[in-house]
Amino acid sequence: MNGFVGTEGRSQEQRLADSFQFCRQITRAAAKNFYYGLRLLPEPKRSAMFALYTYMRLVDDIADRDDGRTPEQRAAELDAWRAQTHAVLAGEVPSGTGGTAEVWPAFADMAKRYQVPARLFDDAIAGQQRDLVPTRFDDFAQLHDYCYQVAGTVGVASIHIWGFEGAEETEALAVARGVALQLTNILRDLREDGGRGRIYLPREDLRQANVSEEDVLASRGGESFRSLMRSQIERAEYFYEKSRALEARVCADSRPTLIAMTEIYHRLLRAVAAEPEQVLHRRISLSAWSKLRIGWRAARSARAARLSRPAEVRDAAALATP
Repeated sequence: MNGFVGTEGRSQEQRLADSFQFCRQITRAAAKNFYYGLRLLPEPKRSAMFALYTYMRLVDDIADRDDGRTPEQRAAELDAWRAQTHAVLAGEVPSGTGGTAEVWPAFADMAKRYQVPARLFDDAIAGQQRDLVPTRFDDFAQLHDYCYQVAGTVGVASIHIWGFEGAEETEALAVARGVALQLTNILRDLREDGGRGRIYLPREDLRQANVSEEDVLASRGGESFRSLMRSQIERAEYFYEKSRALEARVCADSRPTLIAMTEIYHRLLRAVAAEPEQVLHRRISLSAWSKLRIGWRAARSARAARLSRPAEVRDAAALATP
């Protein structure tokens, strides 16, 4: 890989190790919900997921970081990031060190080792470009496209790292799971997004519930708002149910991570459902202890399921796991 060996006095192996360490630190600091699930993965899948998360996080920061840049400047940075991504995927890992340059060796290793489709990264960048202007969607079809770009892409990339069976059908399940998680995020972050002038709820749904955009931006509750939230929660639940078969299709050593990550977000959705108007006043979250317990139970249940199968089935599954 061009420009990779001996840069800044470091060997290729050391640069790669430093890059994965950088990604682990970013993930631990920023992935408040995902990190508890990712810790359950074996190596090298765990480090690969840290690299994937860090890449997606840095793209998100280009679009969202509040530092006085104009939308035009952010758009130019996203274009440059896309060009750099293409170069790295072609084998040209940059020689710079420090800051975001540290992500590229780990990103290159992750994408090549697990053959993650390049289109996913272009789609993810396109999703961030949509956030450069005040966000509005006319209907759910438009919102679904956005959810695919910013979350479904992560779901599909993740199953390529974890290992899966079922090809296109399983990728569709991963997209549906990503949509479920993103819809949960949208409901939880309603107040925060409104503060940025963003309303992700479709205009069609707002009209049907008799809720105006001004009501959302001003954090006005009431029965109309609660009715709107109930319909949105029902939609998110539909996508959790639609993707329910995904767990059985990923490799056994990665299943606890998927179970834990999904359970954390599903619990957030249930917390919103218990009192929908609370999203207008605060950000719903789970305690660190709750997330740890979810992770522990996911690992324990997956292990029990493996041990409960006949020995010959367990042996066959072990051989099929990369």
